[in-house]
Amino acid sequence: MSYTGPEFPPPQPERRPGRSRRAPVVVAGALVSGALLGWLAYTAVGAFGGGPDARPDRTGAAAVTHSSAPASHSPAAHSSASPSPSSSVDDGKGTDAGTPASGPLRGRVVVIDPGHNPGNAQHTAEINRQVDIGTGHKECDTTGTETDDGYPEASFTLDLAHRLRTLLQQQGATVELTHDTGTRAWGPCVDERARIGNEAHADAAISLHADGSAPGNRGFHVILPAAVHAGAADTRPIAAASRRLGASIAGSFVRVTGEPPANYLGGGTGLVTRGDLGGLNLSTVPKVFIECGNMRDAADAARLTSGSWRQQAAEGISEGIVAFLRES
Repeated sequence: MSYTGPEFPPPQPERRPGRSRRAPVVVAGALVSGALLGWLAYTAVGAFGGGPDARPDRTGAAAVTHSSAPASHSPAAHSSASPSPSSSVDDGKGTDAGTPASGPLRGRVVVIDPGHNPGNAQHTAEINRQVDIGTGHKECDTTGTETDDGYPEASFTLDLAHRLRTLLQQQGATVELTHDTGTRAWGPCVDERARIGNEAHADAAISLHADGSAPGNRGFHVILPAAVHAGAADTRPIAAASRRLGASIAGSFVRVTGEPPANYLGGGTGLVTRGDLGGLNLSTVPKVFIECGNMRDAADAARLTSGSWRQQAAEGISEGIVAFLRES
């Protein structure tokens, strides 16, 4: 996803409480300890070395050509080049949206929201349209970020969504994506992404992203909804459950992937609370965002562009969702 554009303002150095009113970081002590339990065990055996793949492997990624790599998600920073309409997104893992298998999640519904859309760059007028997010108005969507050598976030999120869908279906869950390869030319808008989860009566929803921060800023973080009550937004009924979902995902993600919690926000917890994201503000079901890494950092980019690491990322997210649902 990255911290840019209408949904994601550029990341700023963390400030002490009272010095800034934007993008507050709120982490409960109990959540921190739960989310990092797996991390502490993992680091004890030196798991935070290099990624599982020494060389980038874009297996499963759409071949999308951009004229330049955006430094952030602000509309002015995005490349204006268009993605190839004939691109394939998946390597055959997790593209089947068929009947879920019998399993512990039989009867549970999960909505996966692949951040952005490879076609957004061709529909700038549509995605720049303002939508109501409860606390204000923001653009409908953004194009997303990309690695320095042009691997787009929108391709990453679709591939990861396919892998995650398969794993959850194998556990018996009914899984719905907010959009998929070839289903729509652009979008959906952030308010519609939330509405899809609401109308599905999802037991859990997750929006998949990768950040576009500065080189040297690395690691993942899970974004939790603040208790927002403004306009059409009221996250108070789902804030606590969303925090449990986010903590569960953070703990399993760090353990399975070896990706460290972000070193540039969240205080090393991998958890950040925000009240300025339409996809969270308008949700009426437990929902979180995950930034799986920073596409503009070389170490993270090597992982994000690896098909085998993306499979690990899907497994880490899946295990967190499964644990949350089985305890709910």
